This record gives sequence, structure tokens and C-alpha cells, in this order.
Amino acid sequence: MPTLFRFVVTLAILAGIAYGTMFALVMFVEPKKGEMTVRIPPEKLNPKKS
Repeated sequence: MPTLFRFVVTLAILAGIAYGTMFALVMFVEPKKGEMTVRIPPEKLNPKKS
């Protein structure tokens, strides 16, 4: 039983670290915003019918 308890506590600590890391990323990292331009070839817009 002590081995199972130690395993569960270890998993809980790892889950807490992962949750804390995700929370810190959400709170402190700001995404870069900017315009994005994608050129589409005319052949893709008006495909020739065969």
C-alpha cells in the first residue's frame, strides 16, 4: 500500500507541475498579432473544365 500511495502522490505532483506550467503560459505569454497574406494562384480560383 505505501508503494501505491507514493505512486499516486508522484502523479499528483507531476499533474500539479504541468497545470502550473500551463497556467503560467496563459498568464504571462502574449501572442504576436499581425496580418498574414497568402497568395493564391489564379489557376486555383478559376480551374479549367476539361
